[in-house]
Amino acid sequence: MNQQINEIFDRYQQSGILIDTNILLLYFVGSYDIQQISKFKRTKKFVVEDYKLLTRIWNSFKKIITTPHILTEVSNWGNQLAQHHWPGFYEQFTLKIKLLEEHHQPAQALSQTEYFSRFGLTDTGIIQLVQGQYLVLTDDFRLSQYLPKIQVDAINFNHIRMYNWSKPWHYDLSKGIRRSAFSQ
Repeated sequence: MNQQINEIFDRYQQSGILIDTNILLLYFVGSYDIQQISKFKRTKKFVVEDYKLLTRIWNSFKKIITTPHILTEVSNWGNQLAQHHWPGFYEQFTLKIKLLEEHHQPAQALSQTEYFSRFGLTDTGIIQLVQGQYLVLTDDFRLSQYLPKIQVDAINFNHIRMYNWSKPWHYDLSKGIRRSAFSQ
């Protein structure tokens, strides 16, 4: 499995990766205040090492892909932080959102697809956008199991994070690319 993950990452390094809502929220919360990861109800299932792993993954891709639907969910969930955290969180959100390549898909069109009644708006947008173009990084088990059935590459972040706890990632800085422990 580790070799397979490396191959998938390598295949999409240039074209891009779409990071699903929970994982993107982890990134924004950790970028704001790494200590909030374990305190915030929406991210407390993660640990600081998960954020660091996600940051390394983020930095190894040329493009980070998103949709307005994902960003809306992240923003709404960020609003569940204690109110005194809002200014700092949304300041980081504003800075980091500039790093994303946002693709808009009208909700009306998404609601007419075969996926809508099964997956809802955000996941339907992901399915419609990524086919044949981008890798999906998610912690949504149902979505990560479905995407390969329609020939969409997806990696469940929980599989990587469990492996990361036993083997850290490494970088070959002289070549400007990452080398993971998966290939070693």
